[in-house]
This record gives sequence, structure tokens and C-alpha cells, in this order.
Amino acid sequence: MELLTPDEMGRADALRIASGVAGERLMERAGAAVARVAGLHCTAGGRVLVLCGPGNNGGDGFVAARLLAGMGYRVRLALLGTVDRLRGDAATMAGQWRGPVEAAADASLDAVDFVIDALFGAGLARDLDGDARALVERLNARDLPVLAVDLPSGIDGATGAIRGAAVRARWSVTFFRAKPGHLLMPGRLSCGELSVADIGIGPEVLDVIRPCAFENRPALWASSFPVPRAQGHKYTRGHLVAVSGPPQATGATRLAARAALRAGAGLVTVACPAAALPIHAANLSAIMVRAVDHAGELAQLLADRRLATVVIGPGLGVGQGARDRLQACADRRLVVDADLLSSFAGAPDELAAALKESPAAIATPHDGEFARLFARCPQVLEPVSKIERVRAAARRLGIVVVLKGPDTVVAAPDGRAAVAANAPPWLATAGAGDVLSGIIAGLLSQAMPAFEAACAGVWVHGEAAREAGPGLVADDLIDALRPVYRRLFAQL
Repeated sequence: MELLTPDEMGRADALRIASGVAGERLMERAGAAVARVAGLHCTAGGRVLVLCGPGNNGGDGFVAARLLAGMGYRVRLALLGTVDRLRGDAATMAGQWRGPVEAAADASLDAVDFVIDALFGAGLARDLDGDARALVERLNARDLPVLAVDLPSGIDGATGAIRGAAVRARWSVTFFRAKPGHLLMPGRLSCGELSVADIGIGPEVLDVIRPCAFENRPALWASSFPVPRAQGHKYTRGHLVAVSGPPQATGATRLAARAALRAGAGLVTVACPAAALPIHAANLSAIMVRAVDHAGELAQLLADRRLATVVIGPGLGVGQGARDRLQACADRRLVVDADLLSSFAGAPDELAAALKESPAAIATPHDGEFARLFARCPQVLEPVSKIERVRAAARRLGIVVVLKGPDTVVAAPDGRAAVAANAPPWLATAGAGDVLSGIIAGLLSQAMPAFEAACAGVWVHGEAAREAGPGLVADDLIDALRPVYRRLFAQL
């Protein structure tokens, strides 16, 4: 589940070579992995064009071309640059290729059944231009089936950004561990189906590299996921408060409250203005409702220390009233979202100060809320990498931050980060974020650590969307949690 930046992957290669495994052997295994994946998708005896670049990615391509030719495929190989300029292991592998080497810039894409893109891998350090960019654009225009080696050429391995232009691949095969660029947008759209091949680098190198970015899946947080026990009861699973705003904006709070209860919170109370109480009461059965008209009354409600977790923001309203309500619950476990975040637009340090007393706090902005909150913080907004932006936000606020999107990133102040890749496109619907804040709060109420609760909530949310299927509305996500939990509990 670890994600390695290109620099970290370079260290992994170097550590393995230092342990006595020749670089040529690693390249041979990488090329063999490419050939195996190509064999799964290209008809036996098919016409394969291998596009090689001037570095080690091209060396992998030379190996794959040699092996595929030996398997009976009709292979052409085209190189950006010249063979005499190759160095190291790539030059060695080029020397073992017995066929002609075409100039990639002039390579014909006619009479080709399958293309292997071994031009540039994850270590690409500049935008594609000249012959390289022209070749990539020609290839994309033909819509041929493409297998990318490591990453589609033109995708930044650390950030997922497109460097000028990028190959659109149907499959990608990478080595040892995936890169952030495989999961982050827009790079993920170019990668197609991803395979991670074992080329003989042992996991012990991770003890030296100590990566702190991960793919968000259950192995990351399963050990702390709260599973109900026979001796438990509703109070051991926590009493959560969802803070509501005015009558015309009650739906968001109800979505969060219902999701928190479904996610496992033992009890949930909606704290709302008296004018909104009849609306909530008419639409909620298993959730309690209490009239709370201002911050002072919220503080009185929370005098009961058993009410240890609060989700605040969905449907709250923007302004000083929202800030005051946060102050009233600032010493509880918190999930802050939506209107609450907008109430601190341009003032992240004030939000950080308000959250300082919380034993565990999580913010869950979407891109717009994130941009408003950090409007005066270029050091947060400027990094190209979404992972680095969220890490910077988490450090600035001193809490866990969840930046939502098709590649939702969770980051903690200590630098840990996780990227989710399981959310289907139909999850982008009104109210889905309110459900997410409720799921995370429900896990937090069961004393799950903040980073793990945020990661688990994001993953479960995506799985619920897959379970509900196309056409879902936010309410469907809450019911879909039941089969997701059933499958998850069976694995824990």
C-alpha cells in the first residue's frame, strides 16, 4: 500500500543494487514483467511497436521487445535518440536486441496492433517538447492499445500532473510499488489498469526509505477499525452530537447524523435551533433532537461529558454564530466541514487556535472550501502535488485534513498521507460530503484515531457509492453502508 515518489523509488533500486543484485538483473526482470502483461492483452503473433526513450525506461523496453520477439510477436522497436548515446544498463540491454532500431520521431503507427510506451517513466523532470511531444500526440490521435512502462510518458510520477502532453494508456505496469502519480488526478486517467510487478526488491528497503504516503485501503487502518463486541453497548460506541443550522438548511445535518449512526456511533443527537426542531423530529427516528438556539445553550448541552464527539458544519450557516458554536464544542473530538470552514475563510490560524483544545480533530473541505480557507496562504495552495498541499494544510491547522475529490487525500500533521482511488464518478452528487463527514465522525466517536478514522471513512464512503451504483443520491450511501460493513467485518 506504500506509494513511492520517483526519488524514493530510485533509492529502493540503489539499495537493492548495493545489496548485491546487479542493475541489469533488475532491468531484465522489469522488461520481463512488461512482456508478460503485454502477452495478456495482445493477440499471439500480433504486431507490436515498442517505443523506447533514452534512459532506463527505454532499457526496460529493449528487454520487453527482445522477449516478445522470442515469443513469436512481430516486433518493431523505435528509439528517441541514438543507440550510441545510451548509457549503463540501458546500453547493455540495447546491445542484446538483434532487430533494427527505427527513429521514434519518424516511426509509422500504421499496421500496429499494440504499442509499448517505454519512452519516459516516473522520473520525468521536464515538460515533453519537440519530437517526444509530437510522437505522444500522434500516438494519442490514433487511439491504439497502449501499455505504459512504469507510468505513461508525460505523467509526473510524484504529482500526477501532465508535463506538456501525456500518453493515454489502457494498461500500465510499474515495479515494486506504485507512485503517487498513478493515483492522483489527472495522471490516473492516463494510466488505465495498473499492475505492480515484483522485480526482486525486498520490502526491507522500506525500513530505510520510510515512505509516508500510502494508497488508502483497509490494510492501512484495519487494525484500529471499531468492530462491535459482544460485551459492548451503545454507550461504549460513543454519543455524538450533530450541530444543525436554521430550518431551511436541515437536510445536510440529517445526512451527517444518520451516516454517523450507521457508521457505528452508539447514540446521535441533533442540536438545532428551536425553529428547526419539528422538521428534524419529523424526519428522524433513531436520532434524538435537542433545541439549541445559540452557543451558550450548546455549551450547556455539552456539559454532559458523555457527548464526546461533534460533527459541525453541514447546514450550519456561515458567520460569527458558526464560530461561536465551534468555541462551545472545541474540547471534543471534532469533524469540521462545510459552512464551519467557510466561516474561517482566509483565517486558517484562527481556526487552528479554535481547534487547539480538541483531542482529535478532522477537517473535510472540498476544493472550493480549501481555497477559501487558505486564500492568503500561498505555501499551502501553490504546491503542484495535491499530497503536498494537504500536508501543508494539516501542518498549518495542526489537525488531520481530508481534501475531497476523485482522488481524495488525507494528511496528518506528522506527514502521513493517503490517496483514495476507489470512488466512482457517480459519487459526485449533492450531500455526499455531508454523509462523509458523518461517517468519519461516527468512527471518531468509537475512539478510532483521527488519521485512521479519516482514511477509513473515505474508503468506506467510496465503497458505499460502488454498492449503490449509478444514479445514487446521498441518502442511498447511508443504506449502502450495511453491505460494505458486512464485507469489511468478515475480513477483520
